Amino acid sequence: MIRQLLSLYRPGYPTVLVYMLQTTEYQVGPYLEWLHRTKDFSDVTKRRTLDPTKRARLLLLALRVGITLQILAGLLLIYLGLKHHVAGGAAFGAALIIVYPFAWAYLIVLPLLAGRQLSAAPQERRQIAASEKIFADHAGVKIAVAGSYGKTTMKELLKTVLGEGLDVTATPDNKNVSSSHARFAAGLTGREDVLIIEYGEGAPGDVAGFAANTHPTHAVITGLAPAHLDKYPSLKAAGEDIFSVTDYLKGKNVYVSGDSPSIKPFLKETYHIFDAKGALGWKVEAAKTDLAGTDLTLKKGTQTLNFHSGLIGSYKFGYLAFVAALAMELGLTPKQVEAGMAKTTPFEHRMQPYRLNGANIVDDTYNGNLEGIRAGTALLKELAAKRKIYVTPGLVDQGEENERVHHEVGKLIATAQPDLVVLMKNSVTGYIQKGLKEGGFKGELRVEENPMDFYANLSHFVAAGDLVVMQNDWTDNYA
Repeated sequence: MIRQLLSLYRPGYPTVLVYMLQTTEYQVGPYLEWLHRTKDFSDVTKRRTLDPTKRARLLLLALRVGITLQILAGLLLIYLGLKHHVAGGAAFGAALIIVYPFAWAYLIVLPLLAGRQLSAAPQERRQIAASEKIFADHAGVKIAVAGSYGKTTMKELLKTVLGEGLDVTATPDNKNVSSSHARFAAGLTGREDVLIIEYGEGAPGDVAGFAANTHPTHAVITGLAPAHLDKYPSLKAAGEDIFSVTDYLKGKNVYVSGDSPSIKPFLKETYHIFDAKGALGWKVEAAKTDLAGTDLTLKKGTQTLNFHSGLIGSYKFGYLAFVAALAMELGLTPKQVEAGMAKTTPFEHRMQPYRLNGANIVDDTYNGNLEGIRAGTALLKELAAKRKIYVTPGLVDQGEENERVHHEVGKLIATAQPDLVVLMKNSVTGYIQKGLKEGGFKGELRVEENPMDFYANLSHFVAAGDLVVMQNDWTDNYA
C-alpha cells in the first residue's frame, strides 16, 4: 500500500502518464480505463519505454511545468499561512501538493481534447472530404484489403507482385483508417494502375465508411477471428462490419479466404474463394514450406506457374496462390509473377525467421489472433528441431470470447508437442494452462513474470538446434 502511494510521487511519474497516453494512442477513454485500474505506477512500464516523439515531449514538458507550478503554489501558500497567518493558507497549500499526482493524471487530457476538437478534428474532416473525390475520380484498380488478420501481409504481397508489371502504390505500414487513407490520397498522382488500401476495423460501421470514402473496385477479405472484440459485441458483429465492403461492391470482384473457418456464414455464391488448394481456377499442384521460404506450383489448363516466396508457413499457400492468380488476371506474364514472388520476404514480427546462437527463431510477435496461433503452432509441429520451444503471452481484445479462445490456444500449443512452453504471466495465463492440460501437454511449462527480461536475455536461453516460435504481443495497457 505504501509503495503504491509513493509511486505517485516518484520523479518518473510524469513520464509514466505520458507513456500510458502514448501506448493507448492518445485515446482518452482507454487511457482513463488503464489509469483507474493501475495501483502501482512504478510497475507500469514492463514491456516498453516512452518513445520521445514531439507530441510526447510536449506533453511531458506540460506535465512537469504544471506539476512544478502547483507545488510552488502550495509551498507559497504554506509560507503565507505560517509566516503571515493567512487563514487556511497552510492547509490549502499542503492539499495542493498532496493532490498534484491525481489532478495532473486527468488535467493532461485537456490539451489533447482541446487540440482534437479545435484543430485536428476539423482539419481531418476536410482532408477526408477532399480524399473522397480523389478516390472517386481515380481511374485505377482500387483494391480494398479487409479482415481480422493477414491484411498487411496480403497488401504487401499484392504490392510487390503486381508492381512487377504495373504502377502500384499501397497505404503504408498499418495505416488503415480514414485519416491515413486521406493522407495516402493526397500523395497520389492519378496515373497509378493499382491502389491497394488496407481497411482497419475498430468499431461497427468503420468498414462501410471506408468503402464509401475510398470507392474500391475490388475487395479482398483475408479472414475472420476474434480480434478487437473490446469494440464489437460479438464475432458476428465484427464479421458483418468487415463484409460491409461487399455491399458497396454489390458482391462483384470480392475475393475471400476460404481457409478461415469463421468466415463461412458470410459467404455468397458471387464471391471468389481462395484457399490452400488454389484460387481463380488455378490449382496448387505442389507446395513446400520451411524456414527458407515457400515453393509453390500452380496449374490452370496448360499453364503452369512455379515460384519461390520468402514467406513461410503452409497457411500462406492460399494467399500466394490468390496473388499469383489475380496478377495473371490483371495482365502480368508468368515471368513477371515469378519474379515478383521471388522478391517477397517476411514482414517484421510476422512469421519472421532469424538465427540466434545456432537456434532458429520465428518472430511472430505482432499482435495476433487465434488463426495466427493456429498457423504458428502448425509450423512448430511441421519443422524438425532438437528442442522445440513455444513462447506467448496470449491474445488481447478477445471480449466475451476470452476464456474460450485461450482454452483453444492451450490445446493448439499442446497439439504442436513443444518440449518447452513459455507463458508471459497476465490475466489469461490460467486459461492457457487449462487448455494445455486438456490438450495433454507433456513438456515443460515456464511462466515468466518479467517479459522484457526474458526477451532481452533470449540469447542465453536458446542453444544450437533449437526452434523457437514466439507469437503475439501484450502491451502494458492490458492486465
